[in-house]
Amino acid sequence: MNMIANLQTDITPDGPDYDIVRRVIELITEDYRDQPSLEAIAARLNQSPTQLQKTFTRWAGLSPKGFLQAVTLDHAKRLLRKEDMPLLETSIEVGLSGPSRLHDLFVTHEAMSPGEWKAKGGGLTIRYGFHICPFGIALIMVTNRGLAGLAFSDSGDEKACLEDMTCRWPNAQYVEDLQATVPYAARIFEPGKWSSEQPLRVVLIGTDFQVSVWQSLMKIPFGKAVTYSDIAKDIGRPTAQRAVGAAVGANPISFVVPCHRAVGKNGALTGYHWGLTRKRAMLGWESAHA
Repeated sequence: MNMIANLQTDITPDGPDYDIVRRVIELITEDYRDQPSLEAIAARLNQSPTQLQKTFTRWAGLSPKGFLQAVTLDHAKRLLRKEDMPLLETSIEVGLSGPSRLHDLFVTHEAMSPGEWKAKGGGLTIRYGFHICPFGIALIMVTNRGLAGLAFSDSGDEKACLEDMTCRWPNAQYVEDLQATVPYAARIFEPGKWSSEQPLRVVLIGTDFQVSVWQSLMKIPFGKAVTYSDIAKDIGRPTAQRAVGAAVGANPISFVVPCHRAVGKNGALTGYHWGLTRKRAMLGWESAHA
């Protein structure tokens, strides 16, 4: 369980840089209402403001101040699409190229058949590996048909994270295989490697209803957000908001199937399976790359 691939050679899971970045993200996302200054954050971490700025910018892609602006409630509200505009129209409005690219441009997906889902992973071999990423430690799970799972953990919680995911498909065979998951890790967290010519292959394992919700999530443009009621309307089940929320929470491929872009009706950042800190971190990270 201690085999964690390091995607950036100057930051290791046990090194000071990674620990500092993690603590900065936690401080910013937890105290964003107080608008803490760079100097205040640096003082709490016993770092110089200059070094902290350099470290955080290298890792997160934007400065602590820029990240702070990205996680405010007002920003979340601005991410919401225009009222009563269908998701598909929103996707068309932002265009199919440029910084606001759609997930559909670099992800191709297929759903397993109902029979395969009912088998709860029976006959399926899932290879997995843990990788350092901008949001802590990522657990990546792949099959011969593509990416099947993406979860997140803090250092020391890898076992619980793996158990959380494996219980979804208890009859599958699991093999730790970093060689199989490293290519996925490099592509998922490096926007420069997102390509419509070589899209990331994703396989959705869930009920028909869950898959319909996850497919709707994949329509949300990069750097935008929608409400749960928007998703319910998009799948033709406008009164099924609670069921939609449950399906969003059960999404096994976090970030790639962007459940973090689903927010409350007033723009509030509601629950997230891997923690609200990560949800804010993801929205901020996307703002830096949009």
